[in-house]
Amino acid sequence: MTDYTVERVRTGDITTEYLDSGGDGEVVLLLHGGGPGANAVTNWRRFIPGLSDRYRVIAPDIYGWGNTDHPAEGEAPATMTGWMRARVNQIIALIDALGIEKVHLIGNSAGGALSLWVTVTAPERVIDLVLMGAAGGKMASPPTEVIRMVTFYRDPSREHLEALTRWFVHDENTLGASMEEIVEDRFAEISRPDVRRSFTTMHANPMASAEMTLPKSALVRIKHPVLLVHGREDRFITPDSSVYYNELLENSQLHVFENCGHWVQIERREGMLTLTRAFYNGDL
Repeated sequence: MTDYTVERVRTGDITTEYLDSGGDGEVVLLLHGGGPGANAVTNWRRFIPGLSDRYRVIAPDIYGWGNTDHPAEGEAPATMTGWMRARVNQIIALIDALGIEKVHLIGNSAGGALSLWVTVTAPERVIDLVLMGAAGGKMASPPTEVIRMVTFYRDPSREHLEALTRWFVHDENTLGASMEEIVEDRFAEISRPDVRRSFTTMHANPMASAEMTLPKSALVRIKHPVLLVHGREDRFITPDSSVYYNELLENSQLHVFENCGHWVQIERREGMLTLTRAFYNGDL
């Protein structure tokens, strides 16, 4: 039995699928990352129960991934900037459709960058932000793993996907039996023609991910409380990305987990939940 239901709602010109824990508490909106086969289920299914006792937790499939509507052939945004604007519109339309006034945002990787875009666009709809290995920050150089990820469909094999999945964590043993489940779920996703079309379109330029970066002038305007969390051994978004954000976001604090890779919410789930709850309670 799961701790959420799977729902669908119209969000502008598309229908968004999302996970919903239900309840009457404040809303925590989880925004997943952007690796091959990513969606709300694979990123968040084990994290949702850790917050749903007190909060209503919602996790959408972000536009371009999962079971949210995908753009038809030839109708996808032409640039990553276009994709990001479409996703901001999707997220704002989602909370409008659900009658939600404000949300706590939690974003992983590309979902972290999207969280910042949403905050800059509609600051009045955001209470605070928790950003895990957030993309869009400045790094000394793009890690090789990022290039391997965005060019994944040059070799869309199960073996390649399994290698990427192992690289997302510092110690693959932390995944245990769930490794096979994650790989199987994501391989089914990457094999879908609509998912493949969206992914290859958004990464037609391997360096397009740089367009997720907001200008400093936008970041310094964010006054919301921000908890930045990063794995010290993150091989995809190196910790200097969060250090960069920490320097520019006025009300931010940074916590680095040792012996931890890109999936903090999976590899250090309990520590991540403890930090998040303390942050929400004002105890950090």
